[in-house]
Amino acid sequence: MLAVAQQKKIRSSVGIVEPQQVTFYDTPDNKMALECGLSFGPITVQYETYGELNAEKDNAVLVCHALSGDAHAAGYHSAEDEKPGWWNDMIGPGKAFDTDYYYVICSNVLGGCKGTTGPPTENPETGSPYGTTFPMVTVADMVKLQKQLIDYLGINQLLAVTGGSMGGMQALEWAISYPDSMQAVIPIATTPRLSPQGIAFNEVGRHAIFADPNWQGGNYYGSEKPDTGLALARMVGHITYLSEKSMRDKFGRDLRHRQGYSYNFDTEFQVESYLHYQGQKFTSRFDANSYLYLTKAMDYFDLTAGGHSLRENLKHVTAKFLIIAFTGDWLFPAYQNKQIANALRNNSTDVTYVELQSDYGHDAFLVDLDHQTTLISAFLGFLYRKKENNHTIS
Repeated sequence: MLAVAQQKKIRSSVGIVEPQQVTFYDTPDNKMALECGLSFGPITVQYETYGELNAEKDNAVLVCHALSGDAHAAGYHSAEDEKPGWWNDMIGPGKAFDTDYYYVICSNVLGGCKGTTGPPTENPETGSPYGTTFPMVTVADMVKLQKQLIDYLGINQLLAVTGGSMGGMQALEWAISYPDSMQAVIPIATTPRLSPQGIAFNEVGRHAIFADPNWQGGNYYGSEKPDTGLALARMVGHITYLSEKSMRDKFGRDLRHRQGYSYNFDTEFQVESYLHYQGQKFTSRFDANSYLYLTKAMDYFDLTAGGHSLRENLKHVTAKFLIIAFTGDWLFPAYQNKQIANALRNNSTDVTYVELQSDYGHDAFLVDLDHQTTLISAFLGFLYRKKENNHTIS
């Protein structure tokens, strides 16, 4: 029998959810045109949905995940599953994305390793995993595949597209590539272009993987994985997700053992132990090659590409915007989010920009949820009530 506490957690979420898959671009004359110039297929997409799509099919919200996320955004995969989806406290009855009203969709991105076609996927032409023969993909390619999924679900226009970090990049790309396909966009803790510092951190992480002897040029499937390199990449990345204050408050200079310094290279400080734990935990659920591809896609993302200004590249956007930034985020700092808001305002786009006080760093969009819930609930509620009134009038 399930523990009462576990039953309560499941009941307070969207419940038990079943991952779904669909395959596109699976005929010789129908391949996906990628930004790198290659045509690619077949492509399988793994996704999950929460709530019910209404008769008008206008209550759908697409949630885009960040670098290390996946399609499992809410609920549990089984009654015994102790770990819910990565945004479980934001998606569900009475939550920010209230599934009593909204039909929420989340899919694993192209190039990922959680069910959607990526480097670990078997290449049907060779019978072996793609590895580094997988084509380079961009955020625009990820969004193009998501649009294929939304079309497949029979949804002509989304109520909103949202996401934090790399998910926010996807939300912005949706607004530019498919301006009539959503009523609203909610980018959170994101950026119009990855900064040189962000690119630098990604490069260090990639080279940690390259330097692992088990990487074998990406052909490690079926043998020892480059877990040491991937763990190190995650450790570097995780430092950027936290703020100096959050690390100081959580760990300070506390030692693991009270007897003082060991005067060797053992793991002595609590913060060291924490980073090692995060790195090792990551290797059990993520693929090193996918990490390479997705960080590169983030590097390529630039809404000022082509010699145009941010304002010019956003000039065809028609959706309403709620942009949320965090004061303690030094990876995608608030001023970068404000640049997006200012460009939209200069185009007379309907935009609300909110900068939330938080000491959690870049990870705030995952853990500092109360104020986000208040903002998003009100924003979506206004849009949804307006739609309902329009239906009543017509």
